[in-house]
Amino acid sequence: MVSWQAYGSGAPVTIVVPGLGATPGEARIPASGLPGTRIVLTLPSHGDEPDAPEGYWNYRTIADDVLKAADEVKAQKAIGVSLGAGALTRIAAEHPDRFDRIALLLPAVLDQPRSAEVRSVLREQTSEDEIARTLPDGYALGDYVQARARALRRLTTAIDRLSAEFPVADREALRHVTAPTLVIGAVGDPLHPAEIAEATAAAFGKGELELFDSPAPMITHRAQLRELLQVAWRT
Repeated sequence: MVSWQAYGSGAPVTIVVPGLGATPGEARIPASGLPGTRIVLTLPSHGDEPDAPEGYWNYRTIADDVLKAADEVKAQKAIGVSLGAGALTRIAAEHPDRFDRIALLLPAVLDQPRSAEVRSVLREQTSEDEIARTLPDGYALGDYVQARARALRRLTTAIDRLSAEFPVADREALRHVTAPTLVIGAVGDPLHPAEIAEATAAAFGKGELELFDSPAPMITHRAQLRELLQVAWRT
């Protein structure tokens, strides 16, 4: 159900799982500058992919698709953003030694569904005005706001279904994950609360937390974020 695009060559092979409604350029951000081969996934109902079948939008199904892709490309390392972070968290809980390095950017949920307040904010993200309101001033974003609004308008069913979903029933399962796991969170992002990043990092047996004092670090701190990933991939 997922497709992918490969960048670079050789080892290691890293699979990159983007967030819900990620534009193609946004999906590639975590892959930039990493060594080896980067496999950037495209989920159903994104880009040129067909719409997801009925009942697709739950972490079990998404994680199964991501794991199949990771196995097919023989990925040793994995990066997930938001929804992608949730899918990798579920894979890690069920297959604790599958990857040798994991990075989770802006995790949105762990073992409880999103709050009613966050669900309300999420449903507003199909509006260009609401998206623009969450972004920092002073950055050249091109047509990002328009592209993201279009992407999310296609994903209203996914937004509704995933609002009540969470990756793992018991965070204790993550204690057994063997891979060092870098968790990157944001301060002030209503869709990706810093507390979730903190709880996620604490749940992993080898979790490490980095919090950016910004609601949109993939825009405001892109260079620092890439450096964190590059350092993690060298260790």
